[in-house]
Amino acid sequence: MKRSIYLVLVIAGMTLLSGCDITKGLASMYNMTNCEYKYKSISNLTVGNMNLSNGISALQIPQALAILSGATSSIPLNFTVNLDVHNPNLTQAAFQALQYIIQIDDIELTTGSLTQPFNVDAGATQLLPINIGVDVAKLMTNNSASSVLNIVKNFIGIGSQPSNVTVQLKPTFNLGSSSFTSPVFIPVSFSFGGK
Repeated sequence: MKRSIYLVLVIAGMTLLSGCDITKGLASMYNMTNCEYKYKSISNLTVGNMNLSNGISALQIPQALAILSGATSSIPLNFTVNLDVHNPNLTQAAFQALQYIIQIDDIELTTGSLTQPFNVDAGATQLLPINIGVDVAKLMTNNSASSVLNIVKNFIGIGSQPSNVTVQLKPTFNLGSSSFTSPVFIPVSFSFGGK
């Protein structure tokens, strides 16, 4: 609620000073912050040198556990978080860039940014993929190793306790010849994994 009120005040103030291009940009910005964001899937999953995009087989479980319990200094975890973005507004919603923070089970997994433009037509739903790469070994040195292992096990489909995910999105918009970054994050929360 506070996010919408703040954005309405910013939009109203800037509209007084704006031309047509800026007004269109402000409408697109407002629409983007009022879209519905939902978790769709995780894809392109790799752990170490194992490609688990199509799930894990019974034969791969011992190999995955060996990678996770080994004394290696680096365990790369790469995946794509796919979000469905639905635009219920009467005009297009769009951003030019996006900053994000991903937390899982109160552990900050990663931060990053997307630099490609994204738009959703009025009344449409568009897939927003966010490619993530982290080092599990480094996460375990800065956080509870058992908590990090549970998160990774949930990614690969063998976790026993579900993980709670919060994705914070902060878009940047074009307003005429200038750009404007949202003063607030758009939160998206979901759970995955567990039995």
